[in-house]
Amino acid sequence: MRIKSNATLNSAVLATSKILGAGLLLAITGCSSLNPFASKPSTRNQPAALTEVKPTATVRTVWSERVGKAGQYSFAPAVVGNDVFAAAADGTITRINAATGRSIWSINAGTKLTAGVGSDGDTIVVAGEKGTVLAFDGNGKQLWKAQASSEVLSTPAIGQNVVVVRSLDNRVVALDAATGARKWFLQRTAPALTLRTSPGITIVNSTAFVGLAGGRLLAVMLNNGAPRWEVAVGDPRGTTELERIADISGSPVVAGRDVCAVAYQGRVACFDAASGTPRWAKALSSDVGVAVDERFVYAADERGGLSAFARDGGTSIWRNTQLANRRLSTPVSSNRLVAIGDYQGYIHFFSKEDGLLAARISTDGSPILAAPVSAGANFIFQTQSGTLVAIAAE
Repeated sequence: MRIKSNATLNSAVLATSKILGAGLLLAITGCSSLNPFASKPSTRNQPAALTEVKPTATVRTVWSERVGKAGQYSFAPAVVGNDVFAAAADGTITRINAATGRSIWSINAGTKLTAGVGSDGDTIVVAGEKGTVLAFDGNGKQLWKAQASSEVLSTPAIGQNVVVVRSLDNRVVALDAATGARKWFLQRTAPALTLRTSPGITIVNSTAFVGLAGGRLLAVMLNNGAPRWEVAVGDPRGTTELERIADISGSPVVAGRDVCAVAYQGRVACFDAASGTPRWAKALSSDVGVAVDERFVYAADERGGLSAFARDGGTSIWRNTQLANRRLSTPVSSNRLVAIGDYQGYIHFFSKEDGLLAARISTDGSPILAAPVSAGANFIFQTQSGTLVAIAAE
């Protein structure tokens, strides 16, 4: 994870013991983008060694497909119906059958990419260099190209024939899904320092739930961009700009009447999706998103602890610290297990009920940064080296 300054500063890289302890690097405007996984972990926070697992679940690789390297960015797969869509930094976009792993088509967007993939099955949207937004139809034919106000790292979201894009300057823009014409935009002030990550956007019915730098969660009407409500998940605190970083991490998750999110140096919290009224909040700092199912909310903190909270009330159910400092991905929940990736490409499976490690499987050895997804009974993970893998767990 990287941090970007919005102030005009000389090219430099800042580091503090607190930030390095969380496995972060700071990138200042004017610097080339940095990959924290390219450097060795701090000797003060060595990743926990993996211990032998006594499996209580059976996991296996159903299929594996190469889709292109992510480079310094994070590309999350999108599952729509029976298909998985994936993108890579070199411009590759691939459509794959979710059950078999068979490639349906693969194209090149004609430019290097920084974010993706957003899809509703009919339209596929990615972000290219310098804020270019590109849309393709279900067969991979380009539909339109639009321009955002700055670089886009957050995956574009599609719903109700609207594409919603958030750029690094904290501007949210809605584009017509058919033409790319701008429908509306809104601007929020960007803090002096922000995490160079990708706060996500989730569209449900007529509302877009947008994670913002500064720890704010915003609900807006899709038809006109009118804010429905705005709440703080992480309130900036401290005497320095570094201490005051409190950005939304990952995508907000809507489940029933709840919308849940987490912030770096903030909280994990759930709110009423219609009104923004807080349901509960717990102190927790995370640089990845949450997972939510019928009973629990799962969050991985910046130090590698995985926690489960009761969705109704936020009671702490369990916390597992066996993966300390292993730079965990967003968790994903399915059936009786919750799965999470780490910086060496391992996928770990935990019991939902008690948080005990139930199984482990390896991928290609590269970090898993992108949020995993579920496709039927399978977990879908995308690695930084470009492996898209479907895992079945029983």
